[in-house]
Amino acid sequence: MYKEELAQLFDDVFKKLVLEITPILNPTKEGHFGDLQCNNIFQCAKLLKCSPEDSARRIIEVVNGDSRAGRLIEKVIFSPPGFINIALKDQKLLEEINSVIEDKDLGIKKAVTPDRVIVEYSSPNIAKEMHVGHLRSTIIGHTLGNILEVLGFDVLRLNHIGDFGTQFGMLITYMKKLYGENPLSHIHGQKLEALTKWYREAKVCFDEDENFKEASRLEVVNLQKGEKLATSIWNEICEISRKGYREIYDLLNIKGLQERGESFYQALLPEVVSDCEERSLLKESDGANCVFLGDQFKSKSGSELPIMIQKSDGGYNYATTDIAAFKYRFSKDKVERIIIATDIGQELHFKMVFALACKLGFSENKRFDHVQFGLVLGKDKKKFKTRSGDTEKLIDLLREAIKRAEIILQKRQYQDSTLFANQEELRQAAEILGVGAVKYADLSNNRIKNYVFDYDKMLSFEGNTAPYIMYAVVRINSVLKRGCFSTFSKVTLTEDDPIKREEERMLILLLLNFSDVLHTIANDLMPNRLTDYLYELAEAFHRFYTRCPIIGSKEESSRLTLCFQVQAVLTKGLGILGIATLQKM
Repeated sequence: MYKEELAQLFDDVFKKLVLEITPILNPTKEGHFGDLQCNNIFQCAKLLKCSPEDSARRIIEVVNGDSRAGRLIEKVIFSPPGFINIALKDQKLLEEINSVIEDKDLGIKKAVTPDRVIVEYSSPNIAKEMHVGHLRSTIIGHTLGNILEVLGFDVLRLNHIGDFGTQFGMLITYMKKLYGENPLSHIHGQKLEALTKWYREAKVCFDEDENFKEASRLEVVNLQKGEKLATSIWNEICEISRKGYREIYDLLNIKGLQERGESFYQALLPEVVSDCEERSLLKESDGANCVFLGDQFKSKSGSELPIMIQKSDGGYNYATTDIAAFKYRFSKDKVERIIIATDIGQELHFKMVFALACKLGFSENKRFDHVQFGLVLGKDKKKFKTRSGDTEKLIDLLREAIKRAEIILQKRQYQDSTLFANQEELRQAAEILGVGAVKYADLSNNRIKNYVFDYDKMLSFEGNTAPYIMYAVVRINSVLKRGCFSTFSKVTLTEDDPIKREEERMLILLLLNFSDVLHTIANDLMPNRLTDYLYELAEAFHRFYTRCPIIGSKEESSRLTLCFQVQAVLTKGLGILGIATLQKM
């Protein structure tokens, strides 16, 4: 590919000039400046002890003297204040875009070492309804899993369900309080809303009644020991919760997600304690077994922060489970990398857990990424809530988006009665548009930052939104239909094709960049790079469509081929984001 060839060329040029730096080559923002830009010139000038212009002149002189440049580069010029702009040869672009046109994978290069990777996401707590905060973990994690799979990695998707812990002790104790020593018949067949109600009532008892609190803690220990009644109640609660989550996962098109709750690692918890003992890491603190990791983890007061491995009552906590999970995943699942998507508030927890996993030898030469994300805010810039002040349920949020999308499509149907054959077809389109708009809006934001949830903005047909990208696909469908184009009529582009037009050239360069975008995300795990890319490609297509005649022009065949390729990449990109496309809208 031209990028690798150019990078190697400039790397060799820098070495000839005794510049021990890596060349930075990025696409230019404006086509008339060239196709690529070398952004190291100020750094080179400092090392060469000359002005940026003189530094660029010396680099360009060596570049032009290299035989490889004649095949790759049309011209290379200095652009003040400190850039080198590179225009590629048409023949090179034609050669590469034709290889992409002929490739069923759209030019996506597979990973050199396609390791096995775990991506953990969603992770709701049993007995609680999923809320707006679960949206981010679910769709960010799912998108990253999709990207890694497209690149050839062996992806194991895990839903680390919160199915042990204090909330279960509370619920079991509360069920016994309400219905006696065998409440199973009262729990069976209930819906998740009932569990949520019981949980809230149990929490009040837990906070106000010390006897209830102590009984709840004992029930957690019973559950961890496998006591029969506690386990039976737990199984019923888990199954009710799963049914509630399934509706949301179906709406979000979340597939392939394997559930492994905290209970999955129960048998390994004593092993974690033994592993820590063998390495003389355990220290008693107020009756609990803890590990102190040294100066890298301190409280605001300056004291060392501990990881509690075993509580004073013999029970375990989240850290113990997470360490056991690391051990199992690296030793049994044989993965090289673990990616966990949770909110930014768990940053310290995972840093400490992974540090201990490394001390215990579980994670040697392995990679761990905590994909943290910010909050979803309302228009008041506060945590997103309902009008009553409750946390917004995720299912309600999605239903509202579908309802608003249906109103938008009904207005379009009123303007063109042939748009949808019947109300059911319109409703299905509204679901694709509404849910897709929510997912795209979330993914298009830098995941580390908070963002404001705005139905009107995310359902707009202008700007970096799902409707805008979907509309580009619909417009291309119309063009291909009018041009009687099919996959059998794809043509390779030749030197007679007018790729010197800026609009066509920009499309080709963007199409060639698809694979690089995905590989970048596989490393830095920022899915907004893909939405930015799709928006830039859709914008470039709309400019091309407006300024370059297609049907009836002498360039019709080649331009239809470009349209088809853009449509394929936009559709593939949205699919990676977990978003379906519409044929009409």
